[in-house]
Amino acid sequence: MNDNINIKAFQKVKEAKKIFIVTHDRPDGDALSSVCAFIELLTGLGKEFSAYCYDTPPRQFNFLPHLEKIKTDKNKLNFSEYDLIIVLDCGSLKRTRLIEEINNKKPNQFIIEFDHHPKTDNFADIEIRNPNISSTAEILYNFLKTNHIKINKNLAIGLLTGILTDTGNFLYPYTTDKTIKIASEMLLYGARFPLVLENTWRNKSLSAMKVWGLAINNLRINKKYNFAYSILTQRDLSQNGITDEELEGIAGFLSNLYGVRGLLLLREQEDGKIKGSFRAIHPQIDISRLAQIFGGGGHAKASAFMTEGKIEKTDKGWKVA
Repeated sequence: MNDNINIKAFQKVKEAKKIFIVTHDRPDGDALSSVCAFIELLTGLGKEFSAYCYDTPPRQFNFLPHLEKIKTDKNKLNFSEYDLIIVLDCGSLKRTRLIEEINNKKPNQFIIEFDHHPKTDNFADIEIRNPNISSTAEILYNFLKTNHIKINKNLAIGLLTGILTDTGNFLYPYTTDKTIKIASEMLLYGARFPLVLENTWRNKSLSAMKVWGLAINNLRINKKYNFAYSILTQRDLSQNGITDEELEGIAGFLSNLYGVRGLLLLREQEDGKIKGSFRAIHPQIDISRLAQIFGGGGHAKASAFMTEGKIEKTDKGWKVA
């Protein structure tokens, strides 16, 4: 079944005249590496394409081949001229920031979605999804293998980066023996594990490390539910002069706390919103159901949401106003 879908999807790619690639806002390593891998594939096929992301990719991913080809100004793109739209790692349609364009697409425009998040929207003509797989990069690996597409060094770098960043360097629950075997195979194709690690993990400034320390210092446990939580205010971030990208992976790091059922990290954003990152530690907890209550979503073990508000400290603890 999955092989047939992968084959059908590749046939659509080969038939397309002009292709549009999009991933989610606030892009992470899996999103960007999946886009870059797909750009490498389309370049090899000689296809005309454009790649788009609402937010500027974090500088730590500058090592990815083709990252500079991802555009962030949709006003310079004529969405109607593309006959194939590739949606990568988006989780939900709203994270493309192209809801109007996609919902009002022309009849001749075909959409293929590659994703490892649980389904929330029904907009794709072909949906290649598996929520039990580590990353969208691993889904792309299966797509390449099924269609007998040769993996070169640039593809290998993208796939390895996506897998490493979305598994927390093989620490998260969706890491399987196949995931590790794929990563090992990418090394044989020329991807460099140290290069990815230096850029995506060992990249914290002194100021960033101090903020990570604040998150640890603010860590508390709700004993009634055996659930941990921590807070980072906008003041914490602005006083130390760090960007959102330097906090990548912090929720996963905090989830190493022993003995709790799960964890919530709340951090204020510059635009007056609060980002919540959930991590489930207990094997029987599906944390995505809790994230959905707040308008978010994600995986059973790692989910997030965004809400309006401000975090205030009171005599009785933290509250959201």
